[in-house]
Amino acid sequence: MTDHTVVGHDEWVAARTALLAKEKEFTRSRDDLSRQRRELPWERVAKQYVFEGPRGSETLLDLFDGRSQLIVYHFMFEPEGDAGCPHCSFWADSFDRNVVHLAAHDTTLVAVSRASVAKLESYRRRMGWGFHWTSSGDGDFNADLCVSFTPDEYESRVYNYGSQAPGLADREGVSVFVRVGDDVFHTYSAYARGIDLLNSAYNYIDLTPRGRDEEGRQPQYWVRRHDEYGR
Repeated sequence: MTDHTVVGHDEWVAARTALLAKEKEFTRSRDDLSRQRRELPWERVAKQYVFEGPRGSETLLDLFDGRSQLIVYHFMFEPEGDAGCPHCSFWADSFDRNVVHLAAHDTTLVAVSRASVAKLESYRRRMGWGFHWTSSGDGDFNADLCVSFTPDEYESRVYNYGSQAPGLADREGVSVFVRVGDDVFHTYSAYARGIDLLNSAYNYIDLTPRGRDEEGRQPQYWVRRHDEYGR
């Protein structure tokens, strides 16, 4: 930080304007990528999944809550755990303020974990969250969406479309579904760095001079649950 280039205003504006051209090119590329994402083929969800939550038992269709689009955040919280993953919690801290806007756009956002409803509700109260969070328990949902793994898979490249070894029983991700009548289709899933766009704090941090400041370190080495900072 201390040896960074410092220039006069006109030179700064020239440098910033040059970067703006690249930012505009990136925005256009991102818009095209989003279009290609929307054009991906769908796969019909034939299996009947059942989730447990504060509303009782719910099917995947129930999770839509009457809307046509559903976003599921795969929140890492194993049945044996006492608290949710601090990194998934970092992502989840921005969910509540977005739920109302997504609902207005015919889209429901829910989180799904394998931990029990009692553990999810206890942790949700601790974090002060209000978004809908359900347990997939020992069902197939997490494994079928490639975010839960058996011990013999931990070191195999079975996560993120075969590009990574999960290293853990649960990993993070997001999956998107659409319903047509009572038929449900899986349209998209992303994992690992593919969920970066869902983290509003990181998007702010990326604007700053230091950025994420994680090069050469464990990713998110500095992240804590929001009630643990300063302890």
